[in-house]
Amino acid sequence: MSEKLRATSRGGTRPNSGQLVALLPEADADELAETLVAFANSDGGTIYIGVAEGGVPTGYDFAEEINAVVEQSELRCRPPVLANWTQTEVAGRFVFVGHVTRSHELHSLDDGRVLVRAGVENRPLSGQQILQVASSRSTGDYEAQSVPGATRADFDDDVLNEFLKVWQERQARQLTRPVDDHLTEKGWLSPNGQPTVAGILLFCKTPETFLPRCGVTLVKFDGQTTRRTEETPSYGRRVEITGPLAHVITRTHDILKEELHRGAVVRGLKREEQWIYPPMAVREALVNAVAHRDYRLSGRAIEVKMYADRLEISSPGGLPGYITLDNIVDEHYSRNPRIVNGLYQWGHIEELGMGVDLMIEEMINAGHPLPQFSANEASFTVTFRSERVRMPRLDNTANLTMNERQTKVLNYLQQNDRVRSRDYQELCPDVSPETLRLDLADLVEHGILLKIGRKRGTYYILK
Repeated sequence: MSEKLRATSRGGTRPNSGQLVALLPEADADELAETLVAFANSDGGTIYIGVAEGGVPTGYDFAEEINAVVEQSELRCRPPVLANWTQTEVAGRFVFVGHVTRSHELHSLDDGRVLVRAGVENRPLSGQQILQVASSRSTGDYEAQSVPGATRADFDDDVLNEFLKVWQERQARQLTRPVDDHLTEKGWLSPNGQPTVAGILLFCKTPETFLPRCGVTLVKFDGQTTRRTEETPSYGRRVEITGPLAHVITRTHDILKEELHRGAVVRGLKREEQWIYPPMAVREALVNAVAHRDYRLSGRAIEVKMYADRLEISSPGGLPGYITLDNIVDEHYSRNPRIVNGLYQWGHIEELGMGVDLMIEEMINAGHPLPQFSANEASFTVTFRSERVRMPRLDNTANLTMNERQTKVLNYLQQNDRVRSRDYQELCPDVSPETLRLDLADLVEHGILLKIGRKRGTYYILK
C-alpha cells in the first residue's frame, strides 16, 4: 500500500471525513465510541485510526495501542456496536480500519447520549428526536428483509456488471473476493443468499414484479391544475418508468430534460443551454425521492407532475426519523441506508446529506424562488416554481435587536444573493472570525438567514 491511503468514498482520491468516513489521527477512546454509535445509528461508515485528513498516515508503532483503545470504546456503547476491524502497515506504522454497518437497534453511549452522523460531525439528538428515531426503527428495517419468491437468479447480470464497473472505478481497485460476498456484506443479499428488498430494487431488471409501484409515474399537465376543462385537456404526456433504481433515475431525468429544455443561446464562443428549471436541482430532488421513499407503501409510485407554472416531485412516506421541515437543510437521516449506499457507490449520489443544499443553490443561481418542501404522514413533496424573483424585503427583523455588523451584512445581502464568511470578514476586518460566526449564527437562529453547505463551502442567504 502507498503511504497515502486511497479513499473508500471516491475512487482515485484520498479520504476525507464525511458522512461515511471518519479519520482519527489519534486513538482516542471517547471520540471512537462517539463515532461508532453515530455510524451505527445512521448510514454506517468506515473509521480510519491513525490517518489524518487527505489520507496522510499518522500511524502507530504497536498494534497493541490500538487494541486497547478499541476495547475501551466498545465498552462505552449501549448496546455494543459491532465493527469489522482490520489493520495494515503504512510506512512502517500501523493503521486500523473499522467498518460499521447501520444497526437495527438504537445505540447510545454509557452517559446516555444518542448520536448520529451529520456530515463530519457526531451530533447528539434531543429527547424528542430520540423518540422519533426509535419509533422509525420499531417498524423494522424493511429494505433488509428477504423478498418472498425471489432468488439470486433474479439479479440481472448486465445491471450488476454495470454497477461493479462503476464501483471499481470509484474505489480505484478491483473487487478481489466473490461478488456474492460483497452483495451480502452490503445487505443486498441475505446471509442465506436470498435477495433483499434493497437488492431487488437495485439489481433486478423488473423489480416491479416483486415490489409493485416501485418506479416513477411522470405526468405533464397542460395547465396549472389536474382538472380537465373544455379549453384545457387533462394532460399532454404520461410515462411509467420502471426497472432498477439507477435506470429509473437516469430515464426519468432524461425525459425531464426533454421537457425542461428551452433552447440555447451563444454568448461569445460559448453555447449556454436554457432550462425552465435547473436540471441539477431537479435531479437531486428525483434522487432523494428514489433513495428515501417508503417502499413499504406499495399502493403508489413516486409521482413527478409538471404543470405550466411548477414542477412537483412527490414520494410515498413522510419524513424519516427526526427530519422535519425546519431542520431538513441541516440534518441527514436515511430511511433506506442500503439503497442509499448502492446509489452512492453507483455514482448517482455525489455527497450524502448535500442534496437539499444543492437544490437551493441551483434555484438561487437560476433566479427562481427557493424550492418548497411539504410533508405529511403519507408523502413528501418538493415543488419548483418557474417565476423569477427579486431579493425579498426584510420584514422579519422587526423584533430582532441587531448590532451594526449584522445590519451591514443584511445590507450586503440586499445587493448580493449570498454572503460567505470571508465576505463578512472583509466587511468587518477588525472583528474576530469567532465574533462574526456568532453574528451569523444569531441571524440563522432568528430565521433571517439560511445556512447552506458545510465547511469551506458554507454560505448564507436571506430566508
